[in-house]
Amino acid sequence: MKITTTLLALTVLSFCYCMPSSIAQTVNEGFKINEQEYLEYKSVNVMLAHDFYPESHQGGVGIIQNGLRTATNGDLRLEPTPGQWQPVPKVGERMVDRDAKEISIQMSYPDETKDEKGFNPLFYPDLEFSYDVKIKPDGDAFLIIVDLETPLPDEWIGKVGFNIELFPGILFGKSYYMDDQQGIFPRQLNGPGSMAQTEDYQAMPLATGKRLTVAPETEEQRLVIENLQDDSLELLDGRARHNNGWFVVRSLVPAGATNNAIQWRVTPHAVEGWQHEPVIQVSQVGYHPGQKKMAVIERDANDARKLEATLLKVKATGGFEEVKKAQSSHWGKFLRYHYDQFDFSDVEAEGLYVVQFDDKRSNPFQISETVFDRHVWQPTLEYFLPVQMCHMRVNDRYKVWHGLCHMDDALMSPTDINHFDGYLQGPSTLTDFAPGDHVPGLNIGAWHDAGDFDIRVESQASEVQILSYAFLEFDIDYDNTTISQENNSVEMHTPDGIPDLLQQIEHGLLSITGAYESMGRLYRGIISPGLRQYVHLGDAATMSDNVIFDKNNAGAILDTLDRFSTHKYIEPGGPDDRWVFTEENPKRELGVAAGLAVAAKALEGYNDELAGKSLRIAEALFSETETDDMVVRLAAATELFLATEKEEYANFLIEHTDDISGNIQKTGWFIGRTLPLIDDASFRESIRNAVAEYKDEIDKEEQKTPYGVPYEPDIWGAGWGIQRFGVEQYFLHTGFPEIIQPSIMLNAMNFVLGVHPGTNTRSFASGVGASSLTVAYGVNRDEWSYIPGGVGSGTALIRPDFPELLTWPYLWQQTEYVMGGGASNFMFLVLGAQKVLKEQ
Repeated sequence: MKITTTLLALTVLSFCYCMPSSIAQTVNEGFKINEQEYLEYKSVNVMLAHDFYPESHQGGVGIIQNGLRTATNGDLRLEPTPGQWQPVPKVGERMVDRDAKEISIQMSYPDETKDEKGFNPLFYPDLEFSYDVKIKPDGDAFLIIVDLETPLPDEWIGKVGFNIELFPGILFGKSYYMDDQQGIFPRQLNGPGSMAQTEDYQAMPLATGKRLTVAPETEEQRLVIENLQDDSLELLDGRARHNNGWFVVRSLVPAGATNNAIQWRVTPHAVEGWQHEPVIQVSQVGYHPGQKKMAVIERDANDARKLEATLLKVKATGGFEEVKKAQSSHWGKFLRYHYDQFDFSDVEAEGLYVVQFDDKRSNPFQISETVFDRHVWQPTLEYFLPVQMCHMRVNDRYKVWHGLCHMDDALMSPTDINHFDGYLQGPSTLTDFAPGDHVPGLNIGAWHDAGDFDIRVESQASEVQILSYAFLEFDIDYDNTTISQENNSVEMHTPDGIPDLLQQIEHGLLSITGAYESMGRLYRGIISPGLRQYVHLGDAATMSDNVIFDKNNAGAILDTLDRFSTHKYIEPGGPDDRWVFTEENPKRELGVAAGLAVAAKALEGYNDELAGKSLRIAEALFSETETDDMVVRLAAATELFLATEKEEYANFLIEHTDDISGNIQKTGWFIGRTLPLIDDASFRESIRNAVAEYKDEIDKEEQKTPYGVPYEPDIWGAGWGIQRFGVEQYFLHTGFPEIIQPSIMLNAMNFVLGVHPGTNTRSFASGVGASSLTVAYGVNRDEWSYIPGGVGSGTALIRPDFPELLTWPYLWQQTEYVMGGGASNFMFLVLGAQKVLKEQ
């Protein structure tokens, strides 16, 4: 029996060795279609159109390789290195044929839903065609096959090609081979280049050939792409036209091709035995002694080891002292990983600590009653907000963040235009101003929104609202900045005797009220007219000449309409003044009313004239605006009541008790502040009962993830939404302390500070904590830098299950700063935590 078994084993082994290697891999192992409809082989995943956001490098064929997304946007494109606002295909339904071992999706040009429509309209050429993209396992490689329904028109031969983008952040300084050529991926764009016209500029290919090997010296990133038809592969630098471009591998669709128009074989190297290493996720700032302290440990789904976690105290003399050691508690599966929790809430002794798990150790963090007193919320107030201030020169010791800017604001927008960044002007300007007229009162106040330098009214109003909440709720008189509206100047780190919060609130109100007085209505926004000006990455002072355009030549502004109709998006030949847009939007107008009302209350005793003006505008908006959205109307009525204590607003709230109670998940956070002031027992009882029922939902939200907060991102990171959720939970707790506990609010703060999914455990708040986002999407992103106190959008989800926060300054869906609550909601959360924990 022993001899027979041995002979059988030798026979099988001989058979395996005699098979071709590709067949052996197909039999024993290789790419397979998993339950989540993507290809999987060891530590490599290949997705097809799970994400569709190609404008920001998420879509088409994507590759996650040994824990890092190395390639994306595998698809037919009309340009060698496309960027934002350039045509993308319409995406059909993903089809999975497990018998044929094939995943496919039908796509087509144009996408009628985006062609000159929507928030970011695209402009398509006169070209219609449909095609299928398929991915199929091929042992330890996979095939990409593109079938066209009909051949391309002759005039598009040499223009349409299959692209796939390689993430540059891990390739700088790495090598590549293209057949018998070799090279190093350059850190910056280098020439030479060629162009037929300015907008057609392309750098010459880094290499051309049939077989490309990417990073052959780096096991985790080695990737081979082979064109199975010819030697037309090109390796391109996508930064030739777009600073935020990636490296692109491309091959053209041949003339007359339909089936198998494109055939690539792609081999992403899977490191043998690779596993996602444990990731220790703790607050990069630390914890108050009375706070719940929970480290979250992210582990590979196949890592079933029973391991203990250890809390170590950092000794002043060097080294560590073990404080607590325990078996981590298994929370369960979330996304693609398994999660443990290590609870050290019982440790209250002040000091510096680290958490250790396996051979990994966290960054140091504090346990201290003063942990939030310095270096946490202050950078938002003393750095981020001043840097974002428009119509000012912003000085910071030896540095000038930006010069005096946009003093030529603004010309009335042309009518009947869908601007490329979410501004839609209808057939009328809705004012007495004609298109091209200079609108006075707009070159004062406001903050640049995000990294775009534009001014959105909802961002301005939301910003003054959250800043006013912070001032009223926490009585913050912090002063470290000199702000002069008379001189249009800011001196950072130079106190002037006035609370910075009040001066920032004032700055936002000056813009909103100035426009309302000038136009008799709110602006929708103020933005650059041309794309070349809009994508500006230099000093804000150089975006325009700061000289108001001469109205006698205002007709020139209308010439820019021809630029829009050609979709070229080059610098307009007319004036460089920004455009102001208006709109009819009751929901937005009531949102502004709420912000103006709470800001008016905050400014009482500091700038009574501006406070009174803001309150009058808020009341006018409330009385003149009709909408079916009762929640926004109730929010405005609440703030107006708290600012004025007028009976008419109290009566309005009482009359809509059922609407408040029926939408308590949206209304509870703001209505709680009115209960001590409204003497109606039935009203108060109805609200409290609704909040008590809502508590069950909050408890369920807290259990959804190992982080104690709901994490459900769409395309963008969910950090901003979680922060706002945390602010609402603070008000629910303070309004109904006997019902709502502050735990989920504190979890939201910790999420931003580093307790969030993925390998990148940095604080989303730049410059805050031991490790933070110091490469972020701000106005200085091209410097690979950051603005202290700015808060990025946070860890994004690469669908269906991969959390990602890359070190890369151009991914707005992961690291963008924003006005209207992003950073200021974080500041409020920290102040709220500080107050709640000190009052325990």
